[in-house]
Amino acid sequence: MTTGDASAAPDQKPGRNLTAAIGVGVLLGAVVLVSLLTVRQIFVGVVAAAVAVGTVELAGALRRGAEIRVALWPVLIGGQAMVWLSWPYGRNGLLAAFVVTILACLVWRFRGGADGYLRDISASILTAAYVPLFASFAAMLVVAEDGVARVLCFLILVVSSDIGGYTVGAKLGRHPMAPTISPKKSWEGFAGSMVAGIVAGTLTLTLMLDGQWWQGALFGAALVCTATVGDLVESLIKRDLKIKDMGTLLPGHGGLMDRLDSLLPSAVVSWLLLRLFVPS
Repeated sequence: MTTGDASAAPDQKPGRNLTAAIGVGVLLGAVVLVSLLTVRQIFVGVVAAAVAVGTVELAGALRRGAEIRVALWPVLIGGQAMVWLSWPYGRNGLLAAFVVTILACLVWRFRGGADGYLRDISASILTAAYVPLFASFAAMLVVAEDGVARVLCFLILVVSSDIGGYTVGAKLGRHPMAPTISPKKSWEGFAGSMVAGIVAGTLTLTLMLDGQWWQGALFGAALVCTATVGDLVESLIKRDLKIKDMGTLLPGHGGLMDRLDSLLPSAVVSWLLLRLFVPS
């Protein structure tokens, strides 16, 4: 999907193998496209698989970095319930599965006693919300008759934001955006992301969903903001845990969670705005 830091400043040496990162990104994109262009329900399975891997990675990072023990099995099983119930039952199924997951986490952690109970439960709820809850909105995008186009708009916007930010930031980045959180991000890169996002949003919404140009521009701008926030949130988590990557699954990328960071919050906002702008 995404290929690297969206707004790297030129004085920062790249921390990843860019060739490997692009190759993995193309492969992941191909898997998503095949699922969407064959039987679109397969995309729900792709989301479910990504949720499972991302949940394990985040739980593992929390344990390695801070000895925080997520209630892994309740979150894993509940996460699958969130994704799969969001297809036939929409928000009601998603909310019900999320609430039951929280209850299961509260009970599951009993066996660990009082020591660290609040810490572990808080992390378990964060994991359940941050990964499967947010990702389920991507699954709900594909439910509508024009669901394939909705998912493609969402993905194209996030990738365009990343490419625009990386291209401009690598060449022109001079002013760090959040130096204590992500030193490679620059305001110039963010501007590149914004331009690319607005252009991509205008084109995709008007050509693929028959929306208005201004709706596409707002959609693009909103997703650039959520993608950037997603990057910064994960950077903060990793800095707090003092780790470089969430995992090592993807060559050139780190873990899958390192690729989902901008997609997860963007899926929520995509579902909300497309539901508002282009009712199914």
